[in-house]
Amino acid sequence: MRHVLERLRSRVELRPEQRLPIARAASVLETTPRMLRYRESLGLLVPARSPGGHREYGERELLAAAYADELERRYQVSPSDLAFAVRVLAEPEVASDVRRLGRLTRRIPPPPPVAALDFEAQKARRLLRMPEPTRPGEAAARRGPSDPHLFDVR
Repeated sequence: MRHVLERLRSRVELRPEQRLPIARAASVLETTPRMLRYRESLGLLVPARSPGGHREYGERELLAAAYADELERRYQVSPSDLAFAVRVLAEPEVASDVRRLGRLTRRIPPPPPVAALDFEAQKARRLLRMPEPTRPGEAAARRGPSDPHLFDVR
């Protein structure tokens, strides 16, 4: 991402508070105003608006557009595919549904079954298990007032 930002900064000297109109932003990004509006409709860009309602692109919006374009090329996906990927990351319910689909299609391995807990966890559980008394008063009879565990309330 750093090289995208450096390449973008080399094409246009943009001060942090400076904003570009859509035509100039499209020119800097080597794309079209229509593609910027499309990315906005997908939620991949959120440009500021001028008092007159015109889109204005600052450094962050230009970087987001350039990075989205790079990801689409690198992974050979469409802008709508990328927008859905962002939605999956942002919405837990969608992520859960997509994970379930991945498991059904065997592209994502199922979670390990509970019975396959590692050996050390099983051993710890066995060691912490206390034997049950056979008769109701038997455990109390075995413990006397001098038993150090009698008043242990940890």
